[in-house]
Amino acid sequence: MDVDPCHYDLVGINENDIHNVVLSYLVHNCFNDTMESFIACTGMKQPDDHLEGMEKRKRIFNFALDGNALKAIELTNQLAHDLLEKNEELYFDLLSIHFGELVRSRKCSEALEFAQAKLAHFGKVPKYVERLEDFMALLAYEEPDKSPTFYLLGLEHRQKIAESLNRAILEHMNLPSYTAMERLIQQTTVVRQCLSQELGK
Repeated sequence: MDVDPCHYDLVGINENDIHNVVLSYLVHNCFNDTMESFIACTGMKQPDDHLEGMEKRKRIFNFALDGNALKAIELTNQLAHDLLEKNEELYFDLLSIHFGELVRSRKCSEALEFAQAKLAHFGKVPKYVERLEDFMALLAYEEPDKSPTFYLLGLEHRQKIAESLNRAILEHMNLPSYTAMERLIQQTTVVRQCLSQELGK
């Protein structure tokens, strides 16, 4: 059945729904000051349940993003003590950030000692072998930034891990691990794909 695009103009948009989408994004990303200003401007009720651990999550995220993975691990264990025990892959990623920072600082001996103490046992698991080899390859270069695996030292790599850690903490706290905006985008994408398939028929 054909749908008149003009009919979309008749769809009502609830302002409170829009506010909730924005608030969800701000809480998820720990934008505390912006959130408080947004609440003050809109007159919304402050979501006390979502504020639990928000400042701690922000600190953990920033430590991971800045390369201080050991501090991020310490604070994560305080906030969600068994999270990293249950999520071995995330724990590996955080340890790899610290290894990368040691390599970047030209502390190669310290990096090797750390790898032997904290990363070696991951080599017994097939899915980590190739990733460990990529990290070890960094040690073969006097200038690690020129290594084929230089991306492992980059901000984008750390940001991806920091975001995964934030989602895992939220899920551990029984809070949404994705923002309302992300869920809307995912749903919209699925709907558009379904409509395209129907139109194709």
